[in-house]
Amino acid sequence: MSDDTRKHGDAQRPLDEVALSARLRRLGDQLEIERASKASGSSPGASASSDRTAMARGLRLSSELVAGVLVGAGLGWLIDRGLGISPWGLIVFMLLGFVAGIVNVMRAAGLSSGPGDRGN
Repeated sequence: MSDDTRKHGDAQRPLDEVALSARLRRLGDQLEIERASKASGSSPGASASSDRTAMARGLRLSSELVAGVLVGAGLGWLIDRGLGISPWGLIVFMLLGFVAGIVNVMRAAGLSSGPGDRGN
């Protein structure tokens, strides 16, 4: 009985080794393909370029917000000086400038297409 088991085990081992080496070869081929695609796709210049474009987009969005608040505050200050309603024009128009800045940031970021975008 032990001879029968040994014969069956010996026959099974080469088949397992063949299957294992075939799987390892396929895995090695897939790894080479992945390494080649990563090496060609991720050059140091591409990473620096994407960092610069992300920085530029961030600066643009922040300047949109700051400009809206400053323009609103400026208009409010001018209305205060002209009409003599001291803090109220500045407060109201600064808030309106903040809202306009948020809307401009959302529009520039692509989250809103404009005044007609109601989510229909």
